[in-house]
Amino acid sequence: MLALLLVAGSLGLNNLAASIAIGLSGVDRATRTRTALAFGLFEAGMPVVGLLIGRQLSHALGGAANTVGGLLLIAVGAQVAISAVRSPHDSRSPVSGAGMGSILVLAAALSIDNLVVGFALGAYRTPLVLSVAIIATVSVGLSLLGLELGARLGARTGHRSELLSGTVLIATGLAILTGLL
Repeated sequence: MLALLLVAGSLGLNNLAASIAIGLSGVDRATRTRTALAFGLFEAGMPVVGLLIGRQLSHALGGAANTVGGLLLIAVGAQVAISAVRSPHDSRSPVSGAGMGSILVLAAALSIDNLVVGFALGAYRTPLVLSVAIIATVSVGLSLLGLELGARLGARTGHRSELLSGTVLIATGLAILTGLL
């Protein structure tokens, strides 16, 4: 059980960082809820997909999963930062005006590496339903915490919050690429 909680916590750390970035520019309650639920769904669902697709594909994606996820986050962060530089008075979050599609892309980018976790869950014969429930709960909790922290920081940073948001997304992507997250 402790190992499962530690895995869930480590998987949720990148959601925490990305949620801080999203919350920096301020998002409404509905967007916060959608974001946290999407992050939780992908964090919990990707290990299940990994378990279902089997050992071969999970191992093949192992190293590439972090690379793809990290690069996607860097690309999103760069787009947000460039947008902030071009329009410094628009302090909207990367998802505040976007639909569910943008939130799902972020959630998928953050959870690609979780495919490999699915095989580990099967190898250790961890109860699947319990694993999914714990990973989803921790992920949603960390996402909501990150969104709240980001919102509080965003209120202090004012019009620079979108640039800071992009920078945090880029840093999160780099941390995933280098294995820090």
